[in-house]
Amino acid sequence: MAVAWAGSRLCGALLGLQGVAGESRAEVIDDCVDILEPELCAAFEVTGLGERPSVAKARRSIRSLMAALPKIQRTLMLDLHAAYERDPAATSRTEIALAYPGIRALCIYRIAHHFHRQGVPLVPRMLTESAHASTGIDIHPGAEIGAGCFIDHGTSVVIGETTVIGRNCTLYQGVTLGARRFDRTKDGSIRRGSKRHPTLRDGVTVYANATILGGNTVIGSGSTIAASVLVQESVPSRSAVRPGKNEIIVARSGSATSSSRKRTQPRSR
Repeated sequence: MAVAWAGSRLCGALLGLQGVAGESRAEVIDDCVDILEPELCAAFEVTGLGERPSVAKARRSIRSLMAALPKIQRTLMLDLHAAYERDPAATSRTEIALAYPGIRALCIYRIAHHFHRQGVPLVPRMLTESAHASTGIDIHPGAEIGAGCFIDHGTSVVIGETTVIGRNCTLYQGVTLGARRFDRTKDGSIRRGSKRHPTLRDGVTVYANATILGGNTVIGSGSTIAASVLVQESVPSRSAVRPGKNEIIVARSGSATSSSRKRTQPRSR
C-alpha cells in the first residue's frame, strides 16, 4: 500500500536511518511527497470535493507537513531518548530506531496526528492502521500523546481516539486506554467526538494488560498502574494502583505508612 510505504520511509528519514538505496534524508522525503500527494488527492475526492479543490487541499496538507517535520523529529528524538533511558535491554539508540515496535508506531502516529489535525480524511487512519498491522500497537490518530513516550514491547496496546497522554509516560504490552461507554443522541445513534477515553498526566507508568476506561478518568501525574488492573475512576497524583482481593488499592507512593483508599473492583461476569 502506497500510504504505508510512504509512512515507513518517512519514519526512517525522521529517525536518521539511511534510505534503502543510500538516498539522503532530503531525497527520501521528496520521494514520500511524490507518493503521498496523489493519495491525499484521492482521499479528499472521496469526501465529494472536485479534482481541482482536492489537488489544492492535498498540496496545502503536504506543505503543512513539511513545515511541521522539524518539530515532529524533535519530539521523536525525545521518544527515542525515553526508550533508551527506560529499557536496560537497549544497547543503542540505533537499535531502538531499527528494531523497537513502539518507536515505529509512535513515529507513524505523529505523522498521522498532524494530518488528522489538518482535517485530512482517511490517510491518517490508513497510516496508523499500517503501524497497527506491523507492530500490534493500535493508536488512533486523534489521540494526543506528549513527548518522551515509551511503549515497551507494545503488542496489543490500544490507545483510543480521545485519549490524552502527558509527557514522559510509559506503557507496557496489552495496555488499553479505552471508552467505558458510548454517549448517544436522542434518536439512539452514537454521539461522535465526545471525550470517551482517559487522560494520563505527566510521568504515568502503566504496566502490562492494565485497562483504563472512561472520558472522565484522569490518572494523576507520577502515578503507577500495576499490571492487569481495571481502572474506571480518577486517581490522585503520585499514587500506586494495584490489584487486591476483588478490590483496587490506591496508596500514595513514597510512603510505606501512608493511608490507602480501597475501591471495589467489580467481579468478572
